[in-house]
Amino acid sequence: MLKTLVVFKKVIKLMKHPFFMNIKIFFGLLAIVTSLSGYAFYMRSLYRGEIKPHAFSWFIWGVLTLIGFSVQFIEHAGPSAWAYGVSGLLCLFIFFIALKKGEKNIVFVDWLSLLAAGISLLLWYLTNNPLATVLIITGIDFCGFFPTIRKSYFKPHEENLTVYFMCGLAYLFTLFAIENYIFVTYFYPAALVVFNWLFVLMLFVRRKQLQK
Repeated sequence: MLKTLVVFKKVIKLMKHPFFMNIKIFFGLLAIVTSLSGYAFYMRSLYRGEIKPHAFSWFIWGVLTLIGFSVQFIEHAGPSAWAYGVSGLLCLFIFFIALKKGEKNIVFVDWLSLLAAGISLLLWYLTNNPLATVLIITGIDFCGFFPTIRKSYFKPHEENLTVYFMCGLAYLFTLFAIENYIFVTYFYPAALVVFNWLFVLMLFVRRKQLQK
């Protein structure tokens, strides 16, 4: 365990080398391009009526991603923060479209998820601790996923696999774009990679199950 920590510290020190600082700009731009590509696929599917996003999820994700952007910016994460600003605005754009073209079957547990997210946002507003902030917004993000997970379990074809895979990949790229490697700058994007790719896995499995 001690050796692992020593190696981890050496890697972080190496990532602060000027060469890697230039690479971070590249990864920051790559994250934006990847994110935009994923949302382009999603918007095309939405325009064709192939998918029905859950408005609750996209509202929560939009607000949270913009909060994540502010946290990354304040903690001097560097190019890593760029993709969060772009993604947050796009999530809110999809939210407004979902109000008209999205999932209409809103059940009680969806409202509970939205309520939990709202309470967590209040807790975030009341705290000035960056560590508490990143843990709270990560928990809220999971609450945001729940309505979409609930809907997609029964209707997995009403979600687009590509956007979630691409978003997970974009957040992975942001990890390489971070300039200040501390827990509050890398935990949230790492959690988003896991959330998005686990959701992709669930959609893939459910589609296979329904085909049988």
